[in-house]
Amino acid sequence: LGKCLLSPIVLAAYAYNRSLSELGPGGRTEGEPGVLCQLFAFLMAFFGLAPTLLLLAMALECWLSLGHPYFYRRHLTRRLGATLGPAAAGLCALFCALPLLGFGVPMQYCPGTWCFIRMAGGGPRQLGFPVLYASLMGLLVLAIGACNVSSMRHLYSRPRRQPRRGPPAAAAPRMEELDHLILLGLMTVLFTICSLPLIIRAYMGAFAADFNENADLSALRFLSVNSIVDPWVFIIFRTSVFRMFVRRVCRRLN
Repeated sequence: LGKCLLSPIVLAAYAYNRSLSELGPGGRTEGEPGVLCQLFAFLMAFFGLAPTLLLLAMALECWLSLGHPYFYRRHLTRRLGATLGPAAAGLCALFCALPLLGFGVPMQYCPGTWCFIRMAGGGPRQLGFPVLYASLMGLLVLAIGACNVSSMRHLYSRPRRQPRRGPPAAAAPRMEELDHLILLGLMTVLFTICSLPLIIRAYMGAFAADFNENADLSALRFLSVNSIVDPWVFIIFRTSVFRMFVRRVCRRLN
């Protein structure tokens, strides 16, 4: 949804050879973001935060189902899962709308085809939102990493706790747990690598007054790469071909 909403705006800016502020109403003066630029900044912030919150919900579900199965069975219902997505989207929309209300400043970045929240320069009112945004992203990254590491630990220790019932019967569950273990580990590493540049840039811009549009653009590209790569990693690592490849490698190593 984020790609479908943001990509046409960028393509229109390139097609008409104009900046986002020049395409939409308002923003005719120098340095003033137009309505389209403000909408673009809101969508960028929203689609950077909302998937992260949903990833946290998925990581919590995985951790509870593996580490606390009785609590998971008793308290987590389909109704709760159905309401969690809209609730997370609503909270993220309210939070990301703060710059439109004056807490934070949308800014058009070079070359004029993308907008985001100003992450350097200005007073505490302008820089408070990017620091708060980066802090929230950092807490979500830490929570997702902790949940995934705990889930990996449960997956790794489960075969050791279960009694063996013969080699053929025990091999299949252990290989399936190994598949989940590799998938969780890779997704955790990718998500952390893609999220950290934006968090670092927000803190450097606020506290070190480091205004570097190229570095900010690279940080946003890293964040966008995560949403592109993650589904493909999940799809590829869940295929039977990859599972067969992993099992053959494990047999060779053993």
